[in-house]
Amino acid sequence: MEVILKEDIHNLGYKDDLVNVRKGYARNFLIPQGKAIIASESAKKVLAENQKQRAHKIAQIKADAQALADKMEGVTLSIGAKTSSTGTIFGSVTNIQIADALQVKGFEIDRKVILIKDQVKEVGNYTAVVKLHKEVSVEVPFEVVAE
Repeated sequence: MEVILKEDIHNLGYKDDLVNVRKGYARNFLIPQGKAIIASESAKKVLAENQKQRAHKIAQIKADAQALADKMEGVTLSIGAKTSSTGTIFGSVTNIQIADALQVKGFEIDRKVILIKDQVKEVGNYTAVVKLHKEVSVEVPFEVVAE
């Protein structure tokens, strides 16, 4: 079933993308949650017209995201966590702690756009990916240290 996404959904697509999904996923989750609409001919025409009108605005948003990515390029974070004597963290480091550390550095980043590649369960160096735009992402290295 073809649907038009109304918001970004991880591992599926970005806002205003036309994607094929299974009928059950569309009818039971995406459409009732307001995350997608059925891609009828009239909806496709409306989408095309809206994209044509927003082309300049989208280019500006991408340029802003690229500028922010260039500023974030050299940033490294240090996140403190309570650890055992062997270096294992009690709990784990999540995207919330990374968003808070970025906010301290002066970057207002929503925690939903931060992806951590590996589970952070021990002290050490890791990398997080910040997806600022569907075509712009930046890798932010962070170090987990014992408090």
